Amino acid sequence: MEPGVLAEQIGSGAVSAHLSPWELFLQADIIVKLVMIGLVGCSFWSWAIIFDKLVRLRRLARLADSFEERFWSGGSLDDLVEEVESSESHPMAQVFLSAMTEWRRFSQHISKSLEENRLEGLQERIAHAMNVAVDKEIGHLQRFLGFLATVGSTAPFIGLFGTVWGIMNSFTSIAASQDTSLAVVAPGIAEALFATALGLVAAIPAVVAYNKISNDLDHYAGRLDVFGTEFRSLISRQLEEGGK
Repeated sequence: MEPGVLAEQIGSGAVSAHLSPWELFLQADIIVKLVMIGLVGCSFWSWAIIFDKLVRLRRLARLADSFEERFWSGGSLDDLVEEVESSESHPMAQVFLSAMTEWRRFSQHISKSLEENRLEGLQERIAHAMNVAVDKEIGHLQRFLGFLATVGSTAPFIGLFGTVWGIMNSFTSIAASQDTSLAVVAPGIAEALFATALGLVAAIPAVVAYNKISNDLDHYAGRLDVFGTEFRSLISRQLEEGGK
């Protein structure tokens, strides 16, 4: 509460027995108002990120299921490449395309007698291309997760700063009015504590969502790694059969 406002309310007998959150905000000091606005903004942005990540991960899981079903159906890999290139892109498809690109480059210069070191070199290039693709796709999915972590770790302290600042101003106003009754003290304390409440409202969902989304991303990244390992094994078998 701004210095002098509480004293004026005390002198006029206008201290309210009940203050809504909006009234607490309006009566707050400018610093406390900025803290509250910042926390509300962080909360809204956090929820937007949470909703986007959860929806996207659920959609990617469905696309991965569909892709793996087509991949292991025994159809032509070239046909699958054309189908993937003409359909919606997703991380597992990009990992597959990165490997097939290396394979096609090699196939253009393939000969019936393949040296073992050339086969090993191709396998290493395919493995590297797939690993780069996995890291790139996971990196895209991890965008803005740092914001959730930051909000979860700092919002309570930002709210606490607003609380401390508000209590300091309340005590200053109380000292000026020389009245320490509960009816006088309570509004200023409530206003100050409201900042901490907003900090917790912003932090708790951000922390829970960060842990949930991080766990889902780790699971999805592991799924991409498993697919990459199985695909490299398939390519390796074909190379060995072709080199005989």
